[in-house]
Amino acid sequence: MFGGITGLKDPKGTDWGERMLNTVASQTIRHLFSQSESVEVFVRCYPSSKLLQGSIDSFKMNATGVVIRKDFPADEISVETDAVSIDFSSVLAGKLTLKQPTQAIAKVVLSEEGINYSFKAELVKKRLLNLTVPALTELSGGNPVSFPEIQVELLPENRLRIFAKADLGDRELVPLDMTVTIAIERRRRVSFKDPQIKLDSVPEAQKEISKTLSIALADILDNMVDLDRFDLDGVKMRLNRLETEGKQLIFSGYAEIERIPRTG
Repeated sequence: MFGGITGLKDPKGTDWGERMLNTVASQTIRHLFSQSESVEVFVRCYPSSKLLQGSIDSFKMNATGVVIRKDFPADEISVETDAVSIDFSSVLAGKLTLKQPTQAIAKVVLSEEGINYSFKAELVKKRLLNLTVPALTELSGGNPVSFPEIQVELLPENRLRIFAKADLGDRELVPLDMTVTIAIERRRRVSFKDPQIKLDSVPEAQKEISKTLSIALADILDNMVDLDRFDLDGVKMRLNRLETEGKQLIFSGYAEIERIPRTG
């Protein structure tokens, strides 16, 4: 059996052991996502006899059209590692288990549409609805304040335009319109800085409160996007760079993989 695993090649010259690894890894990775259009995995192990000791030369994964935790879409996620140590017995059982933690280069591409979809997620909405912080309730006469509608538009040079509405509980919704600059802090947070408030389309009677609420919303968003809250079990993401490119927001960095998570 081991001789077949480590020695056979198909007509294209691809090692049987590598093909088995690719199949097992693809099945394992697919289960990390709630949905996926495609998941391509390329595992390199030469000679294949190293597989018996659980040694892999490299691992590459590219997934497109994926959804994480049912609510967070990504156009593309790619991961690439150097040498990896795995449990060979787990491969025979149709699973992929790491023998020791590893690091991988990672890239995540989000679309404007996907970002706006994510604002409907429960994990996000609970930080935007029925807020009782004094800075907000002072504006609403003591009522909880909510931001039930938020729409984001990606702009060049790492800027976002944010359209929103604020509900103070006892009056009509207050429209908000601003641009912010996004950046990476401490390799795990996405900051929302330098809010530029736009009041042209806001009714005169609401301009002052719209300005105050816009600044408050920018502060809320600045403290919301921390990757440690969104990490998959066993995988910790760290960011080196972000950039807006057309209707996409592109993150690059690395992943610290302690174990392959069971589900995404």
